[in-house]
Amino acid sequence: MNTTKMLISGIAGGVVAFFAGWLIYGMLLMDFMAENSGTATGVMRPDAEMVWWALILGNICTGILYSYIFNRWANISTLSAGLSAGAVLGLIMGASFDLTMYGTSNIMAMKAVWVDIAAAAVMGAIVGGVVGWVNGMGKKA
Repeated sequence: MNTTKMLISGIAGGVVAFFAGWLIYGMLLMDFMAENSGTATGVMRPDAEMVWWALILGNICTGILYSYIFNRWANISTLSAGLSAGAVLGLIMGASFDLTMYGTSNIMAMKAVWVDIAAAAVMGAIVGGVVGWVNGMGKKA
């Protein structure tokens, strides 16, 4: 496994995860998620109180996770293979997290759980596509 390639594609995936999350959750789904939150209060931080280093590092870790899986076990090095594998990973990880949180907390309503799982699949596809594409850079056809 090429560690340098894994880190480069992982960081690229993390940057894309950050911006895709901002677009999907921060812009497109912001009002929907607020309207479909559970009974828990004070859960979301206002923008002024965001812990940016943690958010950025979390997204980089997401990119590196995809890159590690793609490089170590799946040998994914194309945009299309990354899109499909990323969608599956996003779907499964989103469902795992959201259903567990729904079962143990009052953070979101069931409607929001299903939407969040779909959003995780879309984000996973985007991140996976970028990671796969970067993995394939420089390879001869």
